[in-house]
Amino acid sequence: MSFHHPTLSVPSGLTAFVFAGGGSLGAIEVGMLRELLDQGVRPGCVIGASAGAINAAYFAGRPDSDGVAMLELLWCRIRRRDIMPLTMLGLFQMMLRGRSHLVEATALRMLLENNLSYAQVEQAVIPLHIVATDMLGGNEVILSSGPVVDAVLASAAIPGVFPPMRIGDRDLVDGGVANNTPISVAIALGATRVIVLPAGFACALRKPPGNPIAQAMHALTLVIARQLVRDLEFYSSRAEIFVVPPLCPLDVSPYDYTQCDRLIERAAGNTRAWLSEGGLERAFMPNELREHTHTALGVAAP
Repeated sequence: MSFHHPTLSVPSGLTAFVFAGGGSLGAIEVGMLRELLDQGVRPGCVIGASAGAINAAYFAGRPDSDGVAMLELLWCRIRRRDIMPLTMLGLFQMMLRGRSHLVEATALRMLLENNLSYAQVEQAVIPLHIVATDMLGGNEVILSSGPVVDAVLASAAIPGVFPPMRIGDRDLVDGGVANNTPISVAIALGATRVIVLPAGFACALRKPPGNPIAQAMHALTLVIARQLVRDLEFYSSRAEIFVVPPLCPLDVSPYDYTQCDRLIERAAGNTRAWLSEGGLERAFMPNELREHTHTALGVAAP
Protein backbone atom coordinates (compact mmCIF):
# COMPACT_ATOMS: atom_id res chain seq x y z
CA MET A 1 0.00 0.00 0.00
CA SER A 2 1.47 3.32 -1.08
CA PHE A 3 1.61 6.11 1.50
CA HIS A 4 3.21 8.90 -0.49
CA HIS A 5 2.71 11.19 -3.43
CA PRO A 6 4.04 9.21 -6.39
CA THR A 7 5.81 11.45 -8.88
CA LEU A 8 5.04 11.60 -12.57
CA SER A 9 2.40 8.88 -12.32
CA VAL A 10 0.16 10.83 -14.67
CA PRO A 11 1.54 11.41 -18.18
CA SER A 12 2.00 15.07 -19.03
CA GLY A 13 -1.06 16.72 -20.53
CA LEU A 14 -3.64 14.25 -19.24
CA THR A 15 -6.66 15.12 -17.16
CA ALA A 16 -7.39 14.14 -13.55
CA PHE A 17 -10.93 13.85 -12.22
CA VAL A 18 -11.13 14.77 -8.53
CA PHE A 19 -14.17 13.50 -6.60
CA ALA A 20 -14.99 15.31 -3.36
CA GLY A 21 -16.78 13.93 -0.32
CA GLY A 22 -20.26 14.82 0.86
CA GLY A 23 -22.24 11.83 2.14
CA SER A 24 -25.40 11.21 0.13
CA LEU A 25 -24.61 14.31 -1.93
CA GLY A 26 -22.00 12.15 -3.63
CA ALA A 27 -24.87 11.16 -5.93
CA ILE A 28 -24.56 14.62 -7.48
CA GLU A 29 -21.14 13.68 -8.84
CA VAL A 30 -22.67 10.82 -10.84
CA GLY A 31 -24.85 13.25 -12.80
CA MET A 32 -21.80 15.41 -13.45
CA LEU A 33 -19.77 12.38 -14.53
CA ARG A 34 -22.45 11.18 -16.94
CA GLU A 35 -22.47 14.48 -18.82
CA LEU A 36 -18.67 14.81 -18.91
CA LEU A 37 -18.39 11.40 -20.54
CA ASP A 38 -21.22 12.16 -22.96
CA GLN A 39 -19.18 15.15 -24.11
CA GLY A 40 -16.13 12.96 -24.67
CA VAL A 41 -14.16 14.14 -21.63
CA ARG A 42 -11.94 11.32 -20.35
CA PRO A 43 -9.55 11.36 -17.38
CA GLY A 44 -6.02 9.98 -17.22
CA CYS A 45 -6.51 9.20 -13.53
CA VAL A 46 -9.11 9.61 -10.81
CA ILE A 47 -8.69 10.73 -7.22
CA GLY A 48 -11.32 10.55 -4.49
CA ALA A 49 -11.84 11.26 -0.83
CA SER A 50 -14.61 10.16 1.53
CA ALA A 51 -17.85 9.56 -0.43
CA GLY A 52 -15.93 10.66 -3.50
CA ALA A 53 -13.64 7.66 -3.01
CA ILE A 54 -16.62 5.37 -3.66
CA ASN A 55 -17.35 7.12 -6.95
CA ALA A 56 -13.68 7.24 -7.96
CA ALA A 57 -13.12 3.56 -7.18
CA TYR A 58 -16.21 2.40 -9.04
CA PHE A 59 -15.53 4.57 -12.08
CA ALA A 60 -11.86 3.53 -12.22
CA GLY A 61 -13.03 -0.06 -12.70
CA ARG A 62 -15.57 0.81 -15.42
CA PRO A 63 -14.47 4.16 -16.91
CA ASP A 64 -17.16 4.31 -19.58
CA SER A 65 -20.81 5.25 -20.02
CA ASP A 66 -21.99 1.76 -19.10
CA GLY A 67 -20.02 1.94 -15.87
CA VAL A 68 -21.53 5.31 -15.01
CA ALA A 69 -25.01 3.94 -15.71
CA MET A 70 -24.35 1.09 -13.28
CA LEU A 71 -22.99 3.52 -10.69
CA GLU A 72 -26.16 5.58 -11.09
CA LEU A 73 -28.33 2.51 -10.46
CA LEU A 74 -26.27 1.75 -7.35
CA TRP A 75 -26.79 5.24 -5.92
CA CYS A 76 -30.52 5.08 -6.64
CA ARG A 77 -30.78 1.80 -4.70
CA ILE A 78 -28.71 2.88 -1.71
CA ARG A 79 -30.44 3.66 1.58
CA ARG A 80 -28.82 4.84 4.77
CA ARG A 81 -29.09 1.38 6.33
CA ASP A 82 -26.84 0.10 3.51
CA ILE A 83 -24.04 2.40 4.68
CA MET A 84 -24.56 3.38 8.29
CA PRO A 85 -27.22 1.21 9.97
CA LEU A 86 -27.55 3.10 13.25
CA THR A 87 -29.08 0.95 15.99
CA MET A 88 -29.88 1.29 19.68
CA LEU A 89 -27.35 -1.48 20.36
CA GLY A 90 -24.65 0.58 18.68
CA LEU A 91 -25.54 3.62 20.78
CA PHE A 92 -25.55 1.46 23.92
CA GLN A 93 -22.11 0.02 23.16
CA MET A 94 -20.68 3.44 22.47
CA MET A 95 -22.14 5.11 25.56
CA LEU A 96 -21.78 2.36 28.15
CA ARG A 97 -18.98 0.17 26.87
CA GLY A 98 -16.61 2.82 25.63
CA ARG A 99 -16.75 1.86 21.96
CA SER A 100 -15.17 4.61 19.86
CA HIS A 101 -17.70 4.55 17.02
CA LEU A 102 -21.45 4.36 16.41
CA VAL A 103 -21.59 2.04 13.43
CA GLU A 104 -19.58 -0.95 12.27
CA ALA A 105 -18.42 -0.79 8.66
CA THR A 106 -19.83 -4.25 7.88
CA ALA A 107 -22.72 -3.03 5.71
CA LEU A 108 -20.55 -0.63 3.72
CA ARG A 109 -17.89 -3.30 3.24
CA MET A 110 -20.49 -5.69 1.87
CA LEU A 111 -21.82 -3.00 -0.48
CA LEU A 112 -18.33 -2.34 -1.84
CA GLU A 113 -17.36 -6.01 -2.16
CA ASN A 114 -20.57 -6.73 -4.07
CA ASN A 115 -20.16 -3.85 -6.49
CA LEU A 116 -16.46 -3.20 -7.15
CA SER A 117 -15.19 -5.31 -10.04
CA TYR A 118 -11.56 -5.62 -8.93
CA ALA A 119 -9.72 -6.42 -5.71
CA GLN A 120 -6.56 -4.27 -5.72
CA VAL A 121 -6.29 -0.51 -6.29
CA GLU A 122 -3.57 -1.05 -8.89
CA GLN A 123 -5.90 -3.36 -10.88
CA ALA A 124 -8.22 -0.48 -11.82
CA VAL A 125 -8.58 0.19 -15.54
CA ILE A 126 -7.31 3.75 -15.08
CA PRO A 127 -4.97 4.90 -12.26
CA LEU A 128 -6.82 5.35 -8.98
CA HIS A 129 -5.63 7.25 -5.91
CA ILE A 130 -7.67 7.34 -2.71
CA VAL A 131 -7.11 9.90 0.04
CA ALA A 132 -7.40 9.02 3.72
CA THR A 133 -6.16 10.67 6.92
CA ASP A 134 -3.69 9.37 9.49
CA MET A 135 -5.76 9.37 12.69
CA LEU A 136 -2.83 10.21 14.94
CA GLY A 137 -0.88 12.74 12.93
CA GLY A 138 -3.70 14.19 10.86
CA ASN A 139 -1.69 14.12 7.64
CA GLU A 140 -3.14 12.90 4.37
CA VAL A 141 -2.31 9.40 3.18
CA ILE A 142 -2.50 8.51 -0.51
CA LEU A 143 -3.56 4.92 -1.17
CA SER A 144 -2.41 3.93 -4.65
CA SER A 145 -2.11 0.16 -4.19
CA GLY A 146 -3.43 -2.63 -1.99
CA PRO A 147 -6.98 -3.88 -1.29
CA VAL A 148 -9.41 -1.41 -2.85
CA VAL A 149 -12.25 -2.08 -0.41
CA ASP A 150 -9.98 -1.38 2.56
CA ALA A 151 -8.78 1.84 0.91
CA VAL A 152 -12.31 3.09 0.33
CA LEU A 153 -13.39 2.12 3.84
CA ALA A 154 -10.45 4.08 5.24
CA SER A 155 -11.28 7.14 3.15
CA ALA A 156 -14.96 7.03 4.17
CA ALA A 157 -14.41 6.32 7.89
CA ILE A 158 -16.09 9.37 9.44
CA PRO A 159 -14.49 9.76 12.89
CA GLY A 160 -16.84 8.71 15.66
CA VAL A 161 -19.30 7.19 13.20
CA PHE A 162 -17.17 4.40 11.67
CA PRO A 163 -14.14 2.67 13.19
CA PRO A 164 -10.68 3.64 11.88
CA MET A 165 -9.29 1.35 9.20
CA ARG A 166 -5.97 -0.27 10.03
CA ILE A 167 -3.70 -0.35 6.96
CA GLY A 168 -0.06 -1.20 7.46
CA ASP A 169 0.96 0.37 10.76
CA ARG A 170 -1.52 3.27 10.59
CA ASP A 171 -5.09 3.83 11.72
CA LEU A 172 -6.79 5.74 8.92
CA VAL A 173 -9.98 7.79 8.92
CA ASP A 174 -12.02 9.92 6.53
CA GLY A 175 -9.97 11.58 3.82
CA GLY A 176 -12.09 14.69 4.23
CA VAL A 177 -10.38 15.45 7.53
CA ALA A 178 -7.06 16.16 5.80
CA ASN A 179 -8.00 16.89 2.18
CA ASN A 180 -11.57 16.38 1.10
CA THR A 181 -11.19 17.74 -2.44
CA PRO A 182 -7.65 16.59 -3.23
CA ILE A 183 -6.64 19.00 -5.98
CA SER A 184 -3.15 19.07 -4.46
CA VAL A 185 -2.83 15.31 -4.96
CA ALA A 186 -3.72 15.58 -8.65
CA ILE A 187 -1.10 18.28 -9.16
CA ALA A 188 1.53 16.34 -7.21
CA LEU A 189 0.83 13.36 -9.47
CA GLY A 190 1.63 15.48 -12.52
CA ALA A 191 -1.82 16.34 -13.86
CA THR A 192 -1.90 19.50 -15.95
CA ARG A 193 -5.67 19.69 -16.19
CA VAL A 194 -7.88 18.99 -13.18
CA ILE A 195 -11.65 18.66 -13.31
CA VAL A 196 -13.24 18.83 -9.88
CA LEU A 197 -16.58 17.16 -9.20
CA PRO A 198 -17.82 18.69 -5.93
CA ALA A 199 -20.81 17.39 -4.01
CA GLY A 200 -21.51 20.92 -2.76
CA PHE A 201 -23.46 21.63 0.41
CA ALA A 202 -27.08 22.06 1.49
CA CYS A 203 -27.27 25.84 1.23
CA ALA A 204 -31.07 26.06 1.44
CA LEU A 205 -32.07 23.87 4.39
CA ARG A 206 -35.16 25.26 6.10
CA LYS A 207 -33.90 24.24 9.54
CA PRO A 208 -30.74 22.68 11.01
CA PRO A 209 -30.56 18.88 10.86
CA GLY A 210 -32.07 17.30 13.96
CA ASN A 211 -29.95 14.14 14.06
CA PRO A 212 -26.45 14.48 15.60
CA ILE A 213 -24.82 12.56 12.74
CA ALA A 214 -26.73 14.65 10.19
CA GLN A 215 -25.51 17.79 11.93
CA ALA A 216 -21.91 16.59 11.84
CA MET A 217 -22.14 15.64 8.16
CA HIS A 218 -23.72 18.96 7.24
CA ALA A 219 -21.00 20.82 9.11
CA LEU A 220 -18.35 18.77 7.32
CA THR A 221 -19.76 19.68 3.90
CA LEU A 222 -19.58 23.37 4.86
CA VAL A 223 -15.92 22.96 5.80
CA ILE A 224 -15.32 21.11 2.53
CA ALA A 225 -16.70 24.00 0.49
CA ARG A 226 -14.56 26.56 2.32
CA GLN A 227 -11.43 24.41 1.89
CA LEU A 228 -12.14 23.97 -1.81
CA VAL A 229 -12.38 27.73 -2.32
CA ARG A 230 -9.00 28.20 -0.62
CA ASP A 231 -7.41 25.38 -2.63
CA LEU A 232 -8.70 26.77 -5.91
CA GLU A 233 -7.21 30.15 -5.13
CA PHE A 234 -3.89 28.59 -4.12
CA TYR A 235 -3.44 26.06 -6.95
CA SER A 236 -4.98 27.96 -9.86
CA SER A 237 -1.57 29.03 -11.13
CA ARG A 238 -0.16 25.48 -11.13
CA ALA A 239 -2.65 23.73 -13.39
CA GLU A 240 -5.80 24.29 -15.40
CA ILE A 241 -8.53 23.66 -12.83
CA PHE A 242 -12.17 23.43 -13.83
CA VAL A 243 -14.91 23.01 -11.24
CA VAL A 244 -18.28 21.63 -12.26
CA PRO A 245 -20.80 23.92 -10.52
CA PRO A 246 -22.57 22.21 -7.60
CA LEU A 247 -26.33 22.36 -7.18
CA CYS A 248 -27.78 25.57 -5.76
CA PRO A 249 -30.15 26.06 -4.08
CA LEU A 250 -29.90 22.67 -2.41
CA ASP A 251 -32.14 21.58 0.45
CA VAL A 252 -31.08 17.92 0.83
CA SER A 253 -29.07 16.81 3.86
CA PRO A 254 -25.93 14.73 3.20
CA TYR A 255 -27.51 12.24 5.64
CA ASP A 256 -30.60 11.79 3.43
CA TYR A 257 -30.23 8.94 0.92
CA THR A 258 -33.81 9.06 -0.38
CA GLN A 259 -33.22 11.82 -2.94
CA CYS A 260 -30.29 10.39 -4.92
CA ASP A 261 -32.19 9.87 -8.17
CA ARG A 262 -33.42 13.46 -8.14
CA LEU A 263 -29.96 14.78 -7.32
CA ILE A 264 -28.38 12.83 -10.19
CA GLU A 265 -30.83 14.12 -12.79
CA ARG A 266 -30.64 17.69 -11.55
CA ALA A 267 -26.83 17.60 -11.55
CA ALA A 268 -26.81 16.14 -15.06
CA GLY A 269 -28.95 19.00 -16.36
CA ASN A 270 -26.86 21.56 -14.52
CA THR A 271 -23.62 20.11 -15.92
CA ARG A 272 -25.01 19.87 -19.44
CA ALA A 273 -25.86 23.57 -19.36
CA TRP A 274 -22.43 24.43 -17.96
CA LEU A 275 -20.67 22.49 -20.70
CA SER A 276 -22.80 24.05 -23.45
CA GLU A 277 -21.85 27.49 -22.11
CA GLY A 278 -18.14 26.70 -22.42
CA GLY A 279 -17.49 25.53 -18.88
CA LEU A 280 -14.33 23.67 -19.94
CA GLU A 281 -13.03 26.57 -21.98
CA ARG A 282 -12.39 28.94 -19.09
CA ALA A 283 -11.45 28.27 -15.49
CA PHE A 284 -13.40 30.17 -12.86
CA MET A 285 -14.69 29.80 -9.32
CA PRO A 286 -18.38 28.83 -9.23
CA ASN A 287 -20.29 31.27 -7.05
CA GLU A 288 -22.21 28.30 -5.65
CA LEU A 289 -19.10 27.36 -3.64
CA ARG A 290 -18.81 30.72 -1.93
CA GLU A 291 -20.56 31.57 1.31
CA HIS A 292 -24.16 32.57 0.68
CA THR A 293 -27.68 32.29 2.02
CA HIS A 294 -31.13 32.10 0.43
CA THR A 295 -34.14 34.31 0.97
CA ALA A 296 -37.66 32.98 1.22
CA LEU A 297 -37.89 33.41 -2.56
CA GLY A 298 -34.83 31.25 -3.09
CA VAL A 299 -32.60 34.07 -4.28
CA ALA A 300 -28.94 33.68 -3.35
CA ALA A 301 -27.38 36.48 -1.35
CA PRO A 302 -23.76 36.95 -0.28
